[in-house]
Amino acid sequence: MKPIFLLLSLALLVVSCEPTLKNTKISGPVFGTSYGITYYSESKKDYQKEFDSLFSAINKSLSTYKEDSEISKINRNEATEVDDHFKTVFNTSKQIFEETEGAFDPTIGAVVNAWNFGPKGKVVGLDELKIDSLMTSVGFDKVTLADDRIIKENPITFLDFNAIAKGYGVDVVSKYLETQNIDNYIVEIGGEIRSKGINMETQKPWKVGVEKPNFDGTQSLMKVIDMEDEAMATSGTYRKYSIDEDGNRYSHIIDSKTGYPSKTNLLSISVITDNCMYADAYATAFKAMGIEKVKQFLKTHPELKVFLIFENENKELEILNLNGFPEN
Repeated sequence: MKPIFLLLSLALLVVSCEPTLKNTKISGPVFGTSYGITYYSESKKDYQKEFDSLFSAINKSLSTYKEDSEISKINRNEATEVDDHFKTVFNTSKQIFEETEGAFDPTIGAVVNAWNFGPKGKVVGLDELKIDSLMTSVGFDKVTLADDRIIKENPITFLDFNAIAKGYGVDVVSKYLETQNIDNYIVEIGGEIRSKGINMETQKPWKVGVEKPNFDGTQSLMKVIDMEDEAMATSGTYRKYSIDEDGNRYSHIIDSKTGYPSKTNLLSISVITDNCMYADAYATAFKAMGIEKVKQFLKTHPELKVFLIFENENKELEILNLNGFPEN
């Protein structure tokens, strides 16, 4: 019986030595929206101060709402050196701008502002002549990064990284958690999400909802999916839009080729990949591209899983799961 007793003793020792992982949840306002972070760690350490510091640094670099941010100084044509946050987002934006043939363009900001969809710069009496004038400043290929400084061909070019910054913030927080040896977490900022490991309370993958487009302002879910070691961003056109005299709905997405709001039947685009910054930017680009162009684009980008919600000719909702986006 001694060998059996010895094995039982060793088993008890192993179990007793396993660390008990504690659940920590932190939430609050950030980037003009809200965030929520859940993680499991050996010690119930609250990283609130660390998160606040990371958010502050990103705002200091990329917020168009902060007068003293690096991007605000650049938009005022003040000489300033950019930090690593700015360079990372700038270089990624340049890559996606080129891949999407300009569908994702952070220089459309002045025109977005003119249509009153941005942080500042609404133009009263906006007409074709004024739009044409503003469009001379659009084109991310006219902006370069050299020696830690931004060079603009046109001084009125207005940079705006709001379509990628939330996803980048999610990645920054996620990477910080991983430096603290945290293997099970979910990070969400304004609906952009990244997860790792599992929900240890349920011992199952993290559950994430995709919102149903409701024009009446109510909230409900179209579907709930499992997420594990990946990121998802969702971009919608059903909250900011206008309707013309013929009943056509125009989104707050400005066509970077024309300077006018895009007429689209795409209501919601969700993108899953391993990086939230990329998911965020692609979701924005796909709004401007439309369904058929998105389908073609995804043929050469199998790493992107995409879920589209759109209106058909009868104003009925339809969905498309592309590149293996989870069914449920």
